[in-house]
Amino acid sequence: MRYEELAEVPCSITRPLVIFGDRWTLLILKYCFAGVRRFNAFQGALGISRSRLGDRLDRLIEHGILVKRPVEDGAYEEYRLTEKGHALYPILMAIRDWGDTYMAPDGPPVEYRHRDCTGEAHVHLTCDACDAEITARDIVPEPGPGLTEASRPA
Repeated sequence: MRYEELAEVPCSITRPLVIFGDRWTLLILKYCFAGVRRFNAFQGALGISRSRLGDRLDRLIEHGILVKRPVEDGAYEEYRLTEKGHALYPILMAIRDWGDTYMAPDGPPVEYRHRDCTGEAHVHLTCDACDAEITARDIVPEPGPGLTEASRPA
């Protein structure tokens, strides 16, 4: 299956891979949440080629995750997260939690603190009906309304 064909797979885990399926895109988003907004700042922070950075930023704009707009004085343009982009924060935090647990033998390199009480931010999966915390062992995948007969795998 070609990379672009993933967008047609009836799976809400597979489809986003067309947008986020490479390291650069998630790293760009990480820097967006850290306040980076200018092309040259992304390039300097990431060491990525201009063409690859432009491609990834364009893809994020195309999918409504970022918007590109001039700053007030019009001297340059900046990239800003949209509401759709801000909704990605829990994904990055889940990756961070996993990385802190399995890839940080000396402890977390960065602690993400709640500004109001200094507690640490973590991602938790909960049931929308009973509010119980759940894991993959508690989940039973079932066909949803978006899985039509035409979209079922052969």
